[in-house]
Amino acid sequence: MISPDAARNVVGIIGNVISFGLFLSPVLTFWRICKARDVEEFKPDPYLATLLNCMLWVFYGIPVVHPNSILVVTINGVGLVIEAIYLTIFFLYSDGPKRRKAFGILAVEILFMVAVVLGVILGAHTHEKRSMIVGILCVIFGSMMYASPLTIMSRVIKTKSVEYMPFLLSLVSFLNGCCWTAYALIRFDLYVTIPNALGAFFGLIQLILYFCYYKSTPKEKNVELPTVSSNAGGGNVTVSVER
Repeated sequence: MISPDAARNVVGIIGNVISFGLFLSPVLTFWRICKARDVEEFKPDPYLATLLNCMLWVFYGIPVVHPNSILVVTINGVGLVIEAIYLTIFFLYSDGPKRRKAFGILAVEILFMVAVVLGVILGAHTHEKRSMIVGILCVIFGSMMYASPLTIMSRVIKTKSVEYMPFLLSLVSFLNGCCWTAYALIRFDLYVTIPNALGAFFGLIQLILYFCYYKSTPKEKNVELPTVSSNAGGGNVTVSVER
């Protein structure tokens, strides 16, 4: 019989693969930016938000905070690198005001993370306290990222069109949330469970809306590729459509 640890590792590896795919989903958007040498109307907000979430989850998963969470560290470490690449491209091809604003937000995020790391390491001296403090922050910031899918779902209901809510993206987001929720439940981790259960729930709602409004969606429209910011391992997924 498979042990809980082995089952958790298998589920976590599957979650890493799914989350990696979500991290890569904006690649075509940034390829377009590179070709045009201009960010046009694209905004860095989803990538800055995902960067902060990845930093928090990497810190959460390291042994000095929450032992036995290496798979949380691996996927969010990868996500951190990918988001940094996206932001580097954005900085290269954005104009002065956009670049300064993004740099300002990034600086605030870095200062915030430095304060969190120093405060937790120096002020909390047990794994339980450290896990609680960082875990609560992960839940708060991760849950806030679900505001974006809510706006898209509202638009689907108003327009009776799933034009801006791709089925595959909704399906993978649902599977990602389910996978990381299962990972968290095998050896119960409240802080990983909450945001991923929310992710699975919102993913399910998106799938239901898709099947409700697919037939009423116009079939011949030029739709710009949506971008996704995914904080996984965490596993949090935020869909942001930019036009």
